[in-house]
Amino acid sequence: MLPNLNPPAPSSASTPPRPEAPVSPGLSRRIGLFQATTLNMSQMCGIGPFVTIPLMVAAFGGPQAVIGWIAGAVLALADGLVWAELGASLPGAGGTYVYLREAFQYRTGRLMPFLFVWTAMLFIPLIMSTGVVGFVQYLGYLRPGMTSGQGDLVGLALCALVVAMLWRRVENIARLTTVMWGVMILSVLAVIVACYTHFSPSRAFDWPAHAIELTHGQFWIGFAAGLTIGIYDYLGYNTAAYLGAEVRQPGRVLPRAIVLSIVGIMTIYLLLQIGVLGAMDWHAMLDPDSVDSKSVASAVLESTWGKGAAQIVTVLILVTAFASVLAGLLGGSRVPYDAARDGVFFRAFGKLHPRHGFPVLGLAAMGVLTAAGFLLGRHLGASTTHPPLALLINLLTTVMVIVQALAQIVAVTVLRRRQPGLVRPYKMWLYPAPGIIAAVGWLVIYGYADRNAPGFHPIEWSLAWVVAGCGAFLLWARAERTWPFGPREVREEYLTGKVPA
Repeated sequence: MLPNLNPPAPSSASTPPRPEAPVSPGLSRRIGLFQATTLNMSQMCGIGPFVTIPLMVAAFGGPQAVIGWIAGAVLALADGLVWAELGASLPGAGGTYVYLREAFQYRTGRLMPFLFVWTAMLFIPLIMSTGVVGFVQYLGYLRPGMTSGQGDLVGLALCALVVAMLWRRVENIARLTTVMWGVMILSVLAVIVACYTHFSPSRAFDWPAHAIELTHGQFWIGFAAGLTIGIYDYLGYNTAAYLGAEVRQPGRVLPRAIVLSIVGIMTIYLLLQIGVLGAMDWHAMLDPDSVDSKSVASAVLESTWGKGAAQIVTVLILVTAFASVLAGLLGGSRVPYDAARDGVFFRAFGKLHPRHGFPVLGLAAMGVLTAAGFLLGRHLGASTTHPPLALLINLLTTVMVIVQALAQIVAVTVLRRRQPGLVRPYKMWLYPAPGIIAAVGWLVIYGYADRNAPGFHPIEWSLAWVVAGCGAFLLWARAERTWPFGPREVREEYLTGKVPA
């Protein structure tokens, strides 16, 4: 359990006290610990491990690929502790938007929260689009004759269905994701059990000679590629933090949900990766056009339990992929909500559905951009030598690193100095070590992105997107007459001492 490490702090003398905790109007706190954890795990697991196991094996060149899953878990846990402190003390709708707004308002006004929303409108749909790509990829096992055009139509229909199912109250969705979490656990357990009923330790641990050569540059290139794939598969440990304004007792629930989901998913991934390596020859996964590469879980089940069992579990995997996209769009749709309500993004994004109380335009926009990212990945992959998933993973991680991952690590220190009186129901363990570890991990991923996807230039794309966001901010700031064309507005909204613990 995560202890309450510090007592409530008094209200800031410079900020008028508010009668109650800052909660986004129209949103109610209905999500508990179990639901928050299942939301995270549904988003984290999804289709990811079923489609990235071959990519991880290819990155490391053998069964030593387990290193990638362990490294990804270390980075996720270190970064998760950053999210835990920020989410517990600033439990608002939009997650990172709230954290950057509170931390960087003193020097750069609204620039950082604006840039976050700008980049989140790209990288969150890209994350969801990888789930749609994986869904279509596994559907190809059940429909081997499916054409590329039919796959495109299936992916677009899936995006539309997810948006339609999210068009309702959040408590109904939380119950739905809990059921789908159960389906995810069932599908993963089925694959794991199938693997270990035909497990060969000699295959699982047959590491090539000189598999780990720390003085060899090729090992570190493979490590960076594996770390990128690994952290992609762990992404989602922060999903409940985006719904901070709808979580009961966020000071206790959010840190626990983050840590529990990371530890639980790490256990599942290690069992799954080692099991698959022990059930089939890893060399077969290196052919990008083979069934073993495209639908590795289905291939394992077919070789162990037969075609019928493989088809049944493939259906469960498809449901898991759907649940992942559902949970991700649920959290992502809240990101522009608080920004729009604060006047830092298009104001139309701040409107809630009159009956069901969810952000209408945020959900619709994220759904459309997810569909666009799905088509982009499939057609870029067809025109290059890189798998569509690898391209999307490298693009979304580079876009995310600058404005979200690194900025949040800095935000923890800034807030401790600028707002020492902020109520912190949870403080980062071993501060500042987790933040430093997370920063090093993210910089490794960012620095090796172009080498992981040669010819695609994800670093250049990410920098171009951030520069474009700065330009958009200047145009917006001039129209709004805010910094740098007007005074900075400092609002220490959470210095009330009454944020729900």
